Amino acid sequence: MRPPATPRRVWCLVLLALAGEAAWPWPPCRIDAGNQTGLCKGQGLARVPGGLPADLRGLDLSYNKLREITGNDFAGMTQLRRLDLGYNNISRIAPDAFLSNLLLEQLRLFNNSLRRIPAPALGPLVNLRWLDMSNNLYRSAALDGVFGGLRGLRELSLGGPLLRDISRGDFAVLKDTALQKFAIKTASSLRSYEAGAFSWLNTTELWCDVALDGNATALPAMLRDLRDKPLRYLRFRNLFEFTYYTGRADPFAGLAQLKVTELFFYRGKFNENLLRFALLNVQRSRVRDLALVAIDFARSPRWNSSGVGAVAPRLDRLLLQDISNPDILRFDWTFTWLSGVAALSIINVNFNYVPCDVWGELRNVEVLNISGNRLEDGYIYNQRCHYQGVMPKLESFVLATNQLLSLAVVAALTRTWPRLARLDASHNALGSLQETCQWSPTLRWLALHHNRVTAGTFGCLPTTLEYLDLSYSQLDRLDMDYFTRSPRLRELRLSGNKIKFIPSEWRCPSLEVLAIDGNSFGVINRGSFVNMPRLVSLAAGNNPYHCTCDLYLFLEETRQRGRPTLADWPHDWICYHPEPLLDTAVAAYAPRPLECNVPALVAVAVASTAVVVAACAVLCWKLDAGWYLRATYRLLRAKYGGRRAGTARQCSYHAFISYSCADAGWVRRELLQRLENTRPPYRLCIHERDFTPGRWIIDNIVENIERSSKVIFVLSRSFVDSEWCNYELYFAHQRAVGLGSEDVILVVKEPIDARGLPRRFARLRKMLGTKTYLEWPHEPGRRPFFWLQLRSLLGSPGGLGPATGEEETAVDATT
Repeated sequence: MRPPATPRRVWCLVLLALAGEAAWPWPPCRIDAGNQTGLCKGQGLARVPGGLPADLRGLDLSYNKLREITGNDFAGMTQLRRLDLGYNNISRIAPDAFLSNLLLEQLRLFNNSLRRIPAPALGPLVNLRWLDMSNNLYRSAALDGVFGGLRGLRELSLGGPLLRDISRGDFAVLKDTALQKFAIKTASSLRSYEAGAFSWLNTTELWCDVALDGNATALPAMLRDLRDKPLRYLRFRNLFEFTYYTGRADPFAGLAQLKVTELFFYRGKFNENLLRFALLNVQRSRVRDLALVAIDFARSPRWNSSGVGAVAPRLDRLLLQDISNPDILRFDWTFTWLSGVAALSIINVNFNYVPCDVWGELRNVEVLNISGNRLEDGYIYNQRCHYQGVMPKLESFVLATNQLLSLAVVAALTRTWPRLARLDASHNALGSLQETCQWSPTLRWLALHHNRVTAGTFGCLPTTLEYLDLSYSQLDRLDMDYFTRSPRLRELRLSGNKIKFIPSEWRCPSLEVLAIDGNSFGVINRGSFVNMPRLVSLAAGNNPYHCTCDLYLFLEETRQRGRPTLADWPHDWICYHPEPLLDTAVAAYAPRPLECNVPALVAVAVASTAVVVAACAVLCWKLDAGWYLRATYRLLRAKYGGRRAGTARQCSYHAFISYSCADAGWVRRELLQRLENTRPPYRLCIHERDFTPGRWIIDNIVENIERSSKVIFVLSRSFVDSEWCNYELYFAHQRAVGLGSEDVILVVKEPIDARGLPRRFARLRKMLGTKTYLEWPHEPGRRPFFWLQLRSLLGSPGGLGPATGEEETAVDATT
């Protein structure tokens, strides 16, 4: 058991706690000086931090652990306009909490634990325009007389999960307040609504998060209270949250008497009967925009057929979105309810088949959006359907985010629609098929971004376009012929593809806007866009640019002419080549005066030719270029001279060993003893034993390397200091070019730093970076594995020619 806390121990704990609090970096907020806003969101604060600037105009304290707002928390912040206290655990706000904040215009108390509306604290806020105190724990929505003094209030949200009753006088104090938006949230099932409760409201928008599962009769009462009000937008959330409506009474009775023009249903359960009631009332009302989003639609067990065939409301816009059951499209077993819609959006409704009869019902549709579904080629276009004249008014068609593969199918579907001007088929898999397409001659705007476009796709594109978007479609090459056949094209977007070069013959005389950013080309010059005389805007950043004179002169000419405007300059223009300029901003690239001035550069070059020739001669003498030429000649003669006669290359040694004199003892003691004493033995060549006396040493090196199956380099610090080892490395590297780098075996006897090697050992540095090498272990226990690896690389001993090269040497000497 722990010993009881003594007073001394308690005081120590208190002092530690105070010290920790004093060490806390207050305030734990980021101050945005530009907007004069304190950002304290999500810091786990249990109280409002002190030390905040007094001139703040905005303060975000959301997503913390605040429980109480006291009179001192915001004292002195006289310039505060915006305060966000949402998503805390506030249960009490002191009456004098906002006495210093008389200029406050926006206050958010959403999702807290308030058990009563904090009217005393809100009284001084006469400039308040936006107040959200919904999703709290108060059981009554009755507003105090204080709210009658908030005449500037334009948006008000209140309620919460414990609000089960709405009384007649709850909102009476708002009768003279002209609201733009009023939002009310109640419990999952509203218990009672007293007629007249909404009659006090003067708002243009009403958001009702009110579930009427057990009290459907409240809805007609609400609608009656809203008659003769300036209401234009009405939104219901979870109107029937847990159960489908099965009553026979019309719950939307009274909708026709409202001035509402926009009606929005979000979530909740809808069956056929409820939807029929809604549509019949919409048809008689002023509603022109109807939205059904994320609702749970189901068939009614007992179908009420009254009014079937007459449900065809005249709507400017109908939105059906995020509905898992596609039966909603023909809820009455026909598509007649869609016949009066001008702009129809069916987004993410999970349907994958369009029956023939649906096209005929869409005769009044001008804008059709069926994106985000599962439509395939054979399901959207049926050759047995009649498409001629079925969409006489359609001007814009959106097919984005489906499963389409064939551009020819899309063209065949739309080519007889006489007014079609815009087509969006992005986010599909179009373009990979080689097809021939016939398009509507009225098509002017085509979006095919995020598809699979190739150069062959251009042969299937319409030539009547003014706008074409092929961005992010894996395109790597352009078809220049298409652009010459598209005289109307004014805007072309090719961002995010894999285009590797800009053709100089690119001709597009009407093009005004071009986006080719995010591709793979690195060179543009003054001739790249010379055949686009109307080009006024160019986005070409985020490409691997070669920062050379061509690019510099193009940018200089663009600045001088003032066109085209570089839309993404200079942020995404970065140099990738040459290497010293890697990741340098193109705007910072400034070549030397003579570097890009061709006439001056030629004059300097001609004047310095003699100096260059003399310098080259000196360098050749200094670097012994003649020796390298002779050595290369002898190497080529040794390698290929005998092969012209048709004889195969024969080896006399299993390996030629290259080492420095300082490592000779290790070679004789370890390498020769281990390899030449095996059964059968390996035949190895070392210079001090096997070179032919009297011959030029270069001839010995070339000939014995050529007669060896492998070349073993014993690398050490002494090897790096040896000039002859460098020659042997040179000849072995030349042989590896023709026979394969696997003939070279690197044995690192002593650790060497590849980066610190002299410049003449560039070949060795490259080999160490690209080949796997063997490292001589200093621990005796690990050496058997080293010999096993080396013998594996050498291969099995045997199969060699004569051990001496005397005959060949004699022939070479006579020649």
